[in-house]
Amino acid sequence: MNQNVLVTGATGFVGRAVCQHLKNSGFEVRKALRKLPEAEMPESAQVVGDINGNTDWSQALAGVDSIVHLAARVHVMNDAAADPLSEFRKINVDGTVNLAQQAAKANIRRFVFISSIKVNGEKTEGKNFTENDVPAPQDPYGISKLEAEQALQEIARQTGLEIVILRPPLMYGPRVKANFYSLMNTIYRGWPLPLGSIQNQRSLLYVDTFADAIKACLLHPNANGKTYLVSDNESVSTSDLVTRLGYFLQRSPRLLNVPVSWMKLGAKCLGKGAVVDRLTSSLVVDSSKIRRELNWSSPYSFDLGIQKTTEWFLTSKSQ
Repeated sequence: MNQNVLVTGATGFVGRAVCQHLKNSGFEVRKALRKLPEAEMPESAQVVGDINGNTDWSQALAGVDSIVHLAARVHVMNDAAADPLSEFRKINVDGTVNLAQQAAKANIRRFVFISSIKVNGEKTEGKNFTENDVPAPQDPYGISKLEAEQALQEIARQTGLEIVILRPPLMYGPRVKANFYSLMNTIYRGWPLPLGSIQNQRSLLYVDTFADAIKACLLHPNANGKTYLVSDNESVSTSDLVTRLGYFLQRSPRLLNVPVSWMKLGAKCLGKGAVVDRLTSSLVVDSSKIRRELNWSSPYSFDLGIQKTTEWFLTSKSQ
């Protein structure tokens, strides 16, 4: 294959999986790092410093054919920033625009930008999200990702840089953190979960499946200029997710059938309304476009992704 690709955000949960998958597929992978690691410098890595509108990418881009831009200020609950949107824009918009402009000048061929399903919105009601939806981001993170998408499309028109945009939903896999890890830990410890009454549908995405979709976007000529939604080939309810996690964790989850209305009322009183909204609402992604146009299919089933994730979790617990 002999294609040189620069991956930003290479040391994160998703970045590690993407780098490994691309390397296994024959790509020459260069990792962009924000700072020198405490351990030995990884092979084919380049320290670029903080990512913003002033980052110098010249050394990192030398000899590179394409870019996978994962690095971002990610969505956080209870953001303490005085002006969250401004903080998101510094990295997610200004940093992305700066990298794309320098990439165009360096004659980079293709730029795969990792956006978010939050550009579409927070939930689906009767209709699955598609690429044709009018964007409806609800928070500063989603707004910043939409603004970055729009800026990249303008750069593509001006320079000919091939832009591909991917909007993934919640991802899981080995080394996952945050809420997904907490859910596994709760099930593992046998704590009760008041989620038995939830009959929603959520699209998720196994991280190695996402890495394979990125590979398709780097290679396929039809991807140029396109925006794709990507997800596992199966959606699940929150209660079904807990049940399947319990199966692979070898634990019987203690699911309590608490009415959703009670959950929402209690969460509102505790200031946790947004958390319960995500647990109880539906968010279903139609990923048929990328499968059709790039002749791509998910290389892993949902159950296999959950199995690999729980195997990692159990191994980490035993160490």
